[in-house]
Amino acid sequence: MPVYTVHAPVADGTDPRSVTDRFVFVRDGFHFWAFLLGPLWLAWHRLWLALIGYIVVWVGVAVALTQLHASAGTRFAVMLLIALLMGFEAASLWRWTVSRRKWRQLDVVVADDEETAERRFFDRWTSNQRGLNNDQSAVDRGAPPPTREVPGQPFSRPPPLPHSDIIGLFPQPGGSR
Repeated sequence: MPVYTVHAPVADGTDPRSVTDRFVFVRDGFHFWAFLLGPLWLAWHRLWLALIGYIVVWVGVAVALTQLHASAGTRFAVMLLIALLMGFEAASLWRWTVSRRKWRQLDVVVADDEETAERRFFDRWTSNQRGLNNDQSAVDRGAPPPTREVPGQPFSRPPPLPHSDIIGLFPQPGGSR
């Protein structure tokens, strides 16, 4: 099942709920369109530094292969490897760019598709917003744990003592030996 990381912009003292429409869900794994059309995928997701790096690496490898008089098969294999690397590392480049923009990672969600990931994240996130002072780490644990002084609860009475003189291999206190 795909894993999504959820990223949000760091709000300048504003309520994080006011920027929920800008949350980014980045799917981990192989990105087919980044493999097939790497530069266009990078431009579509506005990963400008990664795009510049991709172009520099691609041109550098092409020039090096030309200088080495590599065959067409070798050029194709090297460019295919670069495209495969792009497909596998696209999500990492996206997360790197988001972290460079000073966004923070809010959560990791496992879901079949992005819509289900959004639903799961926002269900969990809104339930956590009921914590103290909007603290993300606050967990609603319900009522305090029950104590022995609560009448009418089954654990408030100790279990009855057995009627025999022996519990296992030990006699009862004060009994005959």
